[in-house]
Amino acid sequence: MRLNGAKIIMECLLEQGVDTIFGYPGGQIMPLYNALYDYTEDGRIRHILTSHEQGATHAADGYARSTGGIGVCFATSGPGATNTVTGIATAHMDSSPMVVITGQVPVASIGRDSFQEVDIVGITLPITKHSYALRTMDELAPAVREAFRIARSGRPGPVLIDVPKDLLVGETEYRPEKPKALYAAPKADKAAVAEIAKLINGAKKPIIYAGGGVNIANASAELTKLAHTSNIPVGTTLMCLGCFDRNDSLSLGMVGMHGERHANLAMHNADLVIAIGARFSDRVTGDTSRFAKGAKIVHIDIDQSEISKNVDVDFEVIGDVREVLKTLVPLVKEKARREWLREIDGWKRDVAYEGMSPGNIIRTIHDAFGSSAGDVMVATDVGQHQMWTAQHWPFAKPRRLITSGGLGTMGFGLGAAIGTQFANPKKQVIHISGDGSFRMNCNELMTVAAHGLPIITFVMKNHTLGMVRQWQTLFWERRHSATDIPDVLDYAKLCEAVGLSGCEVDTIGGLRGAIAAARASGKGAVIAVNIDVDDCVWPIVPPGDAIFNLRTEE
Repeated sequence: MRLNGAKIIMECLLEQGVDTIFGYPGGQIMPLYNALYDYTEDGRIRHILTSHEQGATHAADGYARSTGGIGVCFATSGPGATNTVTGIATAHMDSSPMVVITGQVPVASIGRDSFQEVDIVGITLPITKHSYALRTMDELAPAVREAFRIARSGRPGPVLIDVPKDLLVGETEYRPEKPKALYAAPKADKAAVAEIAKLINGAKKPIIYAGGGVNIANASAELTKLAHTSNIPVGTTLMCLGCFDRNDSLSLGMVGMHGERHANLAMHNADLVIAIGARFSDRVTGDTSRFAKGAKIVHIDIDQSEISKNVDVDFEVIGDVREVLKTLVPLVKEKARREWLREIDGWKRDVAYEGMSPGNIIRTIHDAFGSSAGDVMVATDVGQHQMWTAQHWPFAKPRRLITSGGLGTMGFGLGAAIGTQFANPKKQVIHISGDGSFRMNCNELMTVAAHGLPIITFVMKNHTLGMVRQWQTLFWERRHSATDIPDVLDYAKLCEAVGLSGCEVDTIGGLRGAIAAARASGKGAVIAVNIDVDDCVWPIVPPGDAIFNLRTEE
């Protein structure tokens, strides 16, 4: 059948199983929105109009991260396209699959500085897994289909398709196709897997260092089985929290700059580090010249480019993490490792959580959801609140924490919470933020209100850019430059303006009451929780130092 380019795109999206699109219309992409009208009217696809294109990309990203599926975003040319850049980079750094379709000026107008013309493919080339700058009608359907295949295959990531307006209105032949199988992941070398099993069986002090690749590969069960089979303690990165139950006796919690003391010391004193789907980020390793120097290092990953990129490894296995672990576990012997586990227990320190301390606030929020707390989806922004959440929320299941790791994107959380809520309508979604991050994209509260989403936002309110201030305090002689935030925002009135509820609390009792009221209302709410301006995230590894040199509260 002959269809115009806009309808061909819509039909290809249906082929790929797309049922939700986040976006914002404009001049050059208007023909696509004209076609979209028919698909939303009959309920085949729903479109979520956000308040800003950046919010749309974060929502698409949250949709993908919380489901393991793929997020889709539409934006027009020029500023519409450039507003997606931060969201695309965020997805790229954390290997989140997303397809972004942008409008472009007609082919004949490209390169003439036309109104709202920008080379979005050139701008985003370093932050996409692949990009398409379409110029002919024949490229349309193949590009959309291949974009989804590329975004999902191997190590996932965002793909951008830039479509000139004349291709959206022109007609060509369309033939339906079923989605092609994903590109096959590299097959793991069985001999290499067997060698790793020997190393594990011979190690006295092994540790598993699990990263976001475990989450992406849906390998939580396999990771757990490996740990339990041979009693290997597990330290996770921020992006892996929940893939190994934080309540498990073998869980060390998070490793790295703001990791648990015993987790970092275990990494430093191990004789074998088994890195699974991790990229040896500087926030985990600290000074690489002093990272796990007494250990042999094994790296299991789907991406060859990550091997020995940041830290030289002794053994590697390239392949899908889940499949590698399935092969590895039967080769691993049962071990008690009592001495090693006792040594780690000796590094643990009991910390009291009381009053309006950040740790007690996070734990109070968690406990307020009772038996359903384990299924609460938590989206965060970036800063102190993010680290407090990572440290104190006992994530027990994968895909419960939706956060920006690699790029560290302030303003990510609310859009991501929106995408997560649309993808998981029966689950409670909460958003934890700080003063600075909240102000960056609080316009998306209008999206929350417009769609009646029961997202509860918690703002850790300390009247400052907390993490920046903490670094200024610790490493810049307390020169607090441009970090104080004037207290001009009335949260209750802001929320009232868009039909939501908002309040500020100063006590744990007040926090419990505000949560109960928000849950009972069944609609979105913002709860600002007042904390001390000098509250810091402890422990902290000073930048550039070794991870065993943690500074604790002074």
